[in-house]
Amino acid sequence: MTDTAQADHGERWRPHAMVLALGTFAVGTDAFVIAGLLPDISRSLHVDTAAAGQLVSVFAIAYALLSPVLAALTGTWSRRRVLVTALAVFAVGNIVTALAPGYPLVLASRVVAAAGAAMFTPNAGATAAAIAGGERRGRAIAIVTVGLTSSLALGAPLGTTIGNAFGWRATMWFVTALAVVIAPVIALRLPDIRLGAKVGLRQRLSPLTDRRVASVLTVTLLAFVGIYLPYTYISSVFAPATDGDGGRVALLLLVFGLAGTAGNLMAGRLADRHGPRNVVICATLGLAAVFLAMLPSQKSFAAAVVVVALSGVGSWSVTAPQQHRVMALSQPGAEALGVSLNAAVMYLAISLSSVIGAIGLNSFGSAASLLPIAMVCVLAAALLTWLSARPERRADERATGAPTGTAAGDLGAPAAK
Repeated sequence: MTDTAQADHGERWRPHAMVLALGTFAVGTDAFVIAGLLPDISRSLHVDTAAAGQLVSVFAIAYALLSPVLAALTGTWSRRRVLVTALAVFAVGNIVTALAPGYPLVLASRVVAAAGAAMFTPNAGATAAAIAGGERRGRAIAIVTVGLTSSLALGAPLGTTIGNAFGWRATMWFVTALAVVIAPVIALRLPDIRLGAKVGLRQRLSPLTDRRVASVLTVTLLAFVGIYLPYTYISSVFAPATDGDGGRVALLLLVFGLAGTAGNLMAGRLADRHGPRNVVICATLGLAAVFLAMLPSQKSFAAAVVVVALSGVGSWSVTAPQQHRVMALSQPGAEALGVSLNAAVMYLAISLSSVIGAIGLNSFGSAASLLPIAMVCVLAAALLTWLSARPERRADERATGAPTGTAAGDLGAPAAK
């Protein structure tokens, strides 16, 4: 078996990407559903809601810290082995969560589940891109990312419904069952691939010292702080429009998730056609306009639905192209770490948005004050992306097989058997 081989440029990459999307659906559901179960968890574990909320924070922080570490440690493994191991670790973490009698063990189990998620999600996108080849990389990453948008729009509400009906531990078993079902499919059906040829540790860790990669990660940080400021506090931003009706807030979240799924798939195709950098610039500029439009839309529910849908399209149009960019800039063999760093920064941005939002609400007393902050963040992301034109153009040419660089197939492909 060789480490790299000719990528499958036919249509057979799609089923593999869809299976990986099912994995990201399970992982995303676990990450998003806890927020909807906090009251039940707090009662069951005899802690206050704030302490129960730390389960979300611990998962996010553990994911951010462990993602690049685990990517480096498993860099020489085949992607199939990494993905199956990731789902096994993820399932064990959720089993412990479901069985744990007290708060400390539940808290520790969320770290274990986060470790599995941190291994799976970045590698799923990188693997799908490698199987699809450079010309289809954006679409492959977008299909895998559909699992995350679907977990937001469908998985989290479904998990919350199960928790409300049968208790929050039943939701943990539901998420575990998803992982247990998907892992054998990946083990039996996914091609046994490696990302690039065998390389030394120094080259594998190269994204950590690459200024171009650092620039892309800074864009991810700025963009997702801006994206999650209005999303995290959506009930406060549109309080006049929803009038405290939880059903209306749930509908806005559903609209955001469904629109995000459409935006994600559209962005993947556009990234392959026009380049991921251009997609990120257009998406972040569009988000700035949408956040501005949210200000006069706060009192009308119909207007709120429209701007939330537009924000969903723009927000999830950033995700896949950013993964595309960091993979193109990473050296062969270092793609998994690059994508893992991007995922870690995303989770860091989500945590920061919560903190910044709380400070903004306390300082200005109005959720509307968060929208100008979000606008500044996404505009800064657009400017920084625009300034990165020259080095990324060379990287895109290399990744898509132009004569100036290495073909995308060299990034990883089904190994010869």
